Amino acid sequence: MLKRTLVLGLAAVGCAAGTANLSEVEQQLRVKEKEVTSLENTLRDREKALEKQQGQIARLSGDLDRAKMPAVSAQPPRSASDLLPASARMGECYAKTYVPESYRSESVRVLKNSASERIEIIPARYETVSERVLVREAYTKVDAIPATYEWAEEKVLVKPAHSVWKKGRGPEEKVDDATGEIMCLVEVPAEYETVRKRVLKTAATTREVTVPAEYKTIQVRKVAEPARSKRIAIPEEYATINRSVKAADSRMEWRPILCETNATPQLVRSLQQSLQAAGHNPGPIDGTIGPRTLGAVKSFQRAKGLPAGGVTIATLDALGVQVGR
Repeated sequence: MLKRTLVLGLAAVGCAAGTANLSEVEQQLRVKEKEVTSLENTLRDREKALEKQQGQIARLSGDLDRAKMPAVSAQPPRSASDLLPASARMGECYAKTYVPESYRSESVRVLKNSASERIEIIPARYETVSERVLVREAYTKVDAIPATYEWAEEKVLVKPAHSVWKKGRGPEEKVDDATGEIMCLVEVPAEYETVRKRVLKTAATTREVTVPAEYKTIQVRKVAEPARSKRIAIPEEYATINRSVKAADSRMEWRPILCETNATPQLVRSLQQSLQAAGHNPGPIDGTIGPRTLGAVKSFQRAKGLPAGGVTIATLDALGVQVGR
């Protein structure tokens, strides 16, 4: 983190200057990296020294208990955190440990999407119907009615009636040239002849005829319902999320710890074996609380968010190690 800060700082300086030489910046960066490495080494050395001091404090605390020396200063405590627990039992060791801030998880209902609306287009609906359509309009036409004929018989006068003189006979009939000739005036009736001829029965005429309109039935696709739009309201949407809320601030408290008074080699070996199984190397499993064992304890406490400040009973409980084993 410190390296990144230095790099970003140098980059910012380089951007502000604008004309700085790149090689000079790289050289400054190498110098800063060496300084950071030196600081990290110093920090590790101090952590080791602190772990060693914590081990010495634990041993001195055990020596004080065995010598029945008063564990509490004669000066009255200034705050409740300075008070040793009144419920402490014989053989128990306490140390002021750093209790990190604690958090609790709570569910919160938050707005995910605001209320809105969407427009839905409902398409038109069609249906097929039968429809009678006009093919040809009605009109009037004139038809010619021809003349009709028939056959008729008619007597035609061939010779009209007339009179002629014909020789007659009688008492005075001429026998020879010496006697007189008898002549009679005779009527000859008219002479007729029957003739068959074609005569007009009805004369030719015209008439108006109305021709009706002509229709045809066809299938037509018509709109049953026109297309329309529909507004649909979309309600607001909420989601439940889990968030961490600080339950208590960090503080210093007296907590029961493992010290020479209540620690046995067998218990320490169990602690070292549990630390090793949890992935934190305590060094040799020798039943002695050394710097490496204290470092593994501290690493385990950081990983689990446990109070730090020695081998606390809460740490033993988290590792499954029971005091008295």
